[in-house]
Amino acid sequence: MGKVLVIAEKPSVARDIAAVLKCGEKGDGFIGGENYIVSWAVGHLVTLCEPDDYDKSLKRWTAGSLPIIPEKMKLKAVRGSKKQLDTLKKLMNAKDTDSIICATDSGREGELIFRYIYEYNKCKKPFKRLWISSMTDAAIKEGFANLRDGKEYDNLYISAKCRSEADWLVGINATRAFTIKYNALLSIGRVQTPTLAMIVKRQNEIDNFVPTKYYEVIADYGDFKGTWTDGKKNTKIDDKSAAEDIAYKVDGKTATVEDVVKTEKQILPPQLYDLTELQRDCNKIYGFSAKKTLDIAQSLYEKRKMITYPRTDSRYLSDDMIPKIKVVLKRLKDAGIFADYASDLIDGEKLPVTKRIVDNKKVTDHHAIIPADNYYRKDSLTSDEKKVFGLIAIRFIAAFNRPYKYTATKITVLCEDELFISKGNTVTDEGWKRLYKEVYKNVKDNEQILPDVKKDDTVMVKEAHTIEKETKPPLPYNEATLLTAMENAGKNTDDEQLKEKMKEYGLGTPATRAAIIERLIEVGYIHRKGKALIPDIKGKQLISIVPEEMRSPVTTGKWEKGLGSIAKGNMQAEKFMASINRYVYYFVGFAAEKSADIQIEDTKKRKKRSQRAKSFGKCPICGGDVLENSKAYYCAGWKNGCKFTLWKNSLERYGVPMTDKLVKELLTDKTVKKIPVIKAQTGEKCTADIIYNKEKNIMELMNMSVIE
Repeated sequence: MGKVLVIAEKPSVARDIAAVLKCGEKGDGFIGGENYIVSWAVGHLVTLCEPDDYDKSLKRWTAGSLPIIPEKMKLKAVRGSKKQLDTLKKLMNAKDTDSIICATDSGREGELIFRYIYEYNKCKKPFKRLWISSMTDAAIKEGFANLRDGKEYDNLYISAKCRSEADWLVGINATRAFTIKYNALLSIGRVQTPTLAMIVKRQNEIDNFVPTKYYEVIADYGDFKGTWTDGKKNTKIDDKSAAEDIAYKVDGKTATVEDVVKTEKQILPPQLYDLTELQRDCNKIYGFSAKKTLDIAQSLYEKRKMITYPRTDSRYLSDDMIPKIKVVLKRLKDAGIFADYASDLIDGEKLPVTKRIVDNKKVTDHHAIIPADNYYRKDSLTSDEKKVFGLIAIRFIAAFNRPYKYTATKITVLCEDELFISKGNTVTDEGWKRLYKEVYKNVKDNEQILPDVKKDDTVMVKEAHTIEKETKPPLPYNEATLLTAMENAGKNTDDEQLKEKMKEYGLGTPATRAAIIERLIEVGYIHRKGKALIPDIKGKQLISIVPEEMRSPVTTGKWEKGLGSIAKGNMQAEKFMASINRYVYYFVGFAAEKSADIQIEDTKKRKKRSQRAKSFGKCPICGGDVLENSKAYYCAGWKNGCKFTLWKNSLERYGVPMTDKLVKELLTDKTVKKIPVIKAQTGEKCTADIIYNKEKNIMELMNMSVIE
């Protein structure tokens, strides 16, 4: 009997699977066992060929060669991947390999990674699919007990393939067409360009905004205050003197309570997290970028095994998860993570499992992000991991709690024929909000407390005054609000039919939106200013020269809908790709005919020049200036052969962020003493000295001691 080859997406995942399958024989690029061989990709090993792979003449960018639309898309090995790709080819086609299990990430992109390897290596052997939402040993065992036929995911693969080829066709042709036209390197993408358009549009609204002054009249009754209204919900007065006249008219006068309306209201518990909602909250609460949140969540899933699959767009659980809910709560309780709140639910008579939590119809490839049904080692987490896991855990508990209930009170007061409105809320049951108030102390209710007055009661206007205000421009996008805008893109269209169709689709997917934002920054189209995302000159110029269809989120929303339909088996790939080809012909013609009267400014180069001027200290090898890029601190003398490099992720496994301060201190004193670290093997909290080892060109930890 032959063996079964299991292909994971990453070496770390492969090791976890191998441990469950009792494979312990380490080979070159694989782990062997009695019945299984476990190997891995390293993300994408295979990609689409470049234009010059089809025709060497296409290496030169010319308008006459466009559009580039290969008759059949071909694959090639990703640079640097040949060794592992050859290993997989040998294993896949080995005589003693009976079958294959696809164990890449359970999603569209994971499916593409495996299928491209399968196709590139011309493998014909049958394969099954491991589809799991958690990396715990129990989940892996359950997944292997319930393997699915690989053919069940053919439509998902076709959808992923169409997405990949569409992005290639649009990206290659648009980038070349507009770069040639304007003699400046312009990166254009199916998703990134409409995303950039939204940021530019918002900034234009801010830049062109003209503030308008208005006035409000406030009546102070001593126990509470009221705001003048025209009786039609309007509280603004355009004319200052008119506002002052009203204030003068009612100041010191007796008023009558015309009406008191009390309404019982409630706010339901928040729904469970999908990736986008988690990224929004992490940005709002902790200032994390979308990419940082995704990276941390991926670590909590793969490395720590403390949460379920993070790259999900669902906020619901499926029916089969119901038995696991109390297990998760017990794990949280046992680990001392929000233990009191978890206990309240465990000890309760019945868990309130509603359609807001469990709904099979609203679960896509994966259910919502929740804590895994695993034993947690919270002490092994970095500070940032604790923050993200804390949000996921408290959201999970909150979802099963009571609604937040309050009484909304509206008091209408009449004084000298002028109406004043007072509003306030009285909390009757804190419900789920109690958790957030107690855990996150900055969560507060800023509601006016109103006295118990009744209709026809009299009150004295002790003081009346005017407040000058002015209309405010819209706020620039931050990552939280941009993620929302991307998720809802196209829903503001005037086409009601299309709006309805696009309810489930936006710009990109939860898994790709972070990368899109980072890409826009990387190519110099936008930059971060605090939390705000601000367009650069080059980004604004690009949006001014591309056609409306390329800027519109509706176009991309239609494509996302098409890709979703392909995945469900409701649309032919040929139809989708034909529409992409027509679009490519259109914008290539548009670029050719458009007047090139704009000089594109490369703000990225300008920023790089500015960055080069900032030195963090002297290189310990050659004495040159130490500079910074996105991945490392490096020596300005690298062109002359200096190898000094401090990689920013070097100390990540010890929970130590690489900061400017640490680098400066290391360059000045050669040692940074007694830094709090986490022992990677055990998760113990320690202190250690950080030194730079000149001979090895690395940072090292010395004198590590456990904190008692």
